[in-house]
Amino acid sequence: MESLKIDVALIHYPVVNRTGELIGSAVTNLDLHDIARAGCTYGVENYWVVTPDTQQQELVGKIVAHWTGGYGGSVNPHRKDALSLIRICSGLDDVVNGITEKWGLRPLVLATCARPGQKTIEFEAVRDMISEGRPLLLLFGTAWGLAQEILTGADEILPPLRGVGEYNHLSVRSAVSITLDRLLALADER
Repeated sequence: MESLKIDVALIHYPVVNRTGELIGSAVTNLDLHDIARAGCTYGVENYWVVTPDTQQQELVGKIVAHWTGGYGGSVNPHRKDALSLIRICSGLDDVVNGITEKWGLRPLVLATCARPGQKTIEFEAVRDMISEGRPLLLLFGTAWGLAQEILTGADEILPPLRGVGEYNHLSVRSAVSITLDRLLALADER
């Protein structure tokens, strides 16, 4: 199967807290495992964990090493495959540069946000780009979401995920899985 040229980045800085202040958030073990598993299921090229905090980078490196080269990888090869997607970097520019270097073309950077906003691109249009082989980078934020500078710098923003009620505060793990399914589920299953 030809590569889908889709990368996912989980941004830990810059994000905002519940009062809108700019913060850096902590990496969580659950996000590492669950997003990597969703990415592997849907054919994501790389899962970038973006944090400038060197201690957080070291923690991610230890967790990934345990599941890819350590005991965890030998007893659970499926988890090894999934966590092998993880790349650690300090900032979003590093991600975009890495993808551009790999494909020879800058990826279309698509941010996600739970609030409706400008520059919204519909899922159907993105599916068309995927079928054309365009490199894409999907940005997801931790804490209370991506900082405004990330949203402003993105090429487009995907529509908010909505359920049946007013409540709209999914875990980032759930948001990644739903978004990947909306973009990459087999056409006959949609």
